Amino acid sequence: MSLSSFERGLFVGILIGEGSFGGDGRQPQITLRMHTRHEALFHWLIEAFPRTKLYGPYHHGERSYYQWMARGPALVEDVIPLLEESLGPEIDGHAAARFQAMCSTYADYIARVRARPTA
Repeated sequence: MSLSSFERGLFVGILIGEGSFGGDGRQPQITLRMHTRHEALFHWLIEAFPRTKLYGPYHHGERSYYQWMARGPALVEDVIPLLEESLGPEIDGHAAARFQAMCSTYADYIARVRARPTA
């Protein structure tokens, strides 16, 4: 699916406000966790980024949520390029710094995935 400029902005905005940029020590990941009332948004994310994963719904006490994760080739090839193009300190310094820290921490992993031949 090719994203329109509106959809690209929506995606980046969601990650700025709600995304978590990190990793598991071996590979980077971006996680988005939100209430189940945002279910349609999560299904749109899976349609827009089909190699990512959607988990849930989870129910813990009074809280119900979905969790979307981008990792592996889906993150490196599909998500990171959009953020590299769109997320800079002039948009949101804090989110840009979190994203850059993730990319720096996992630079070797990102480089290995980018160096693989594409199918």
